[in-house]
Amino acid sequence: MKVALTGASGFLGPGLVQGLLERGHQVHILSRNVEHALARLPAGVTGAPFDAGSPLPPEALADAEAVVHLAGEPVAQRWTREGKHRIHDSRVLGTRVVAAMRGAGTVRRFVSASAIGYYGGTRGADPLTEESPPGDDFLARVCVDWEAEAMQARESDIATAVVRMGVVLHPDGGALHKMLPPFRVGAGGPVGSGEQFVSWVHRDDARDLLLFLLAHPQVEGMVNATAPTPVTNAFFAHTLGHVLGRPSMVRMPAFMLKAALGEMAKVVLEGQRVLPQRAHEAGFVFRYPELEGALRDLLA
Repeated sequence: MKVALTGASGFLGPGLVQGLLERGHQVHILSRNVEHALARLPAGVTGAPFDAGSPLPPEALADAEAVVHLAGEPVAQRWTREGKHRIHDSRVLGTRVVAAMRGAGTVRRFVSASAIGYYGGTRGADPLTEESPPGDDFLARVCVDWEAEAMQARESDIATAVVRMGVVLHPDGGALHKMLPPFRVGAGGPVGSGEQFVSWVHRDDARDLLLFLLAHPQVEGMVNATAPTPVTNAFFAHTLGHVLGRPSMVRMPAFMLKAALGEMAKVVLEGQRVLPQRAHEAGFVFRYPELEGALRDLLA
């Protein structure tokens, strides 16, 4: 199968490309800088220009049978007015690849990223599944618009799955990459109250779930990409310290995080307890269902 992919240079992209190639698929990336992206990927991958702010011509998909859409402006930045516009538009306008898919006429499967930010940040310890309603903060509204764009593909008989990504763990990037330096010198610990939930997932499981969904087009709609055992922030800090053999008692007060990150600090201070109900029902098996095992694999 020929698979077109946005976000090939991002946190999940290179591993997904490798996984697709290992399974015998052809990979065609869509990128703002095709030459730069291809230089970081294995030989045999093809590419075409893609800019979220401009319509994608159908021929850019090059007869792809499936599209995986991962591209988007990083959320982990100070949420200025301009930053919020970039976060929103890169996802909502970028997901209008659906128009190109419709024009190409060859695409039969669409897997689009979303985020557990859909559920909002005031849900406490309530277990959240794909059936839970959206929140009403900035990220929740972005996700609602983002997912609505993606689901338009179903109107063209394209089997569509939207993957709500949790906190993807890997030392090369994301939240874990930022946490490691203080924890390694014994200065890590819970953030804020520590009672907020972290709905995490090992990066290999996030990648494998995307590959699973490509191979199972009968699974449509929303799918949470989170490990089955979300934990509190305090438990996460304790476990990370334990795996590293370091203390984890230096609590970061909420006001310090708010001073550093502004409104974006809500993502860390509130959290959600998200469960992968649809993935389990579809038969997907997590290799790393427990946090300690995941961290030991990642930090071995």
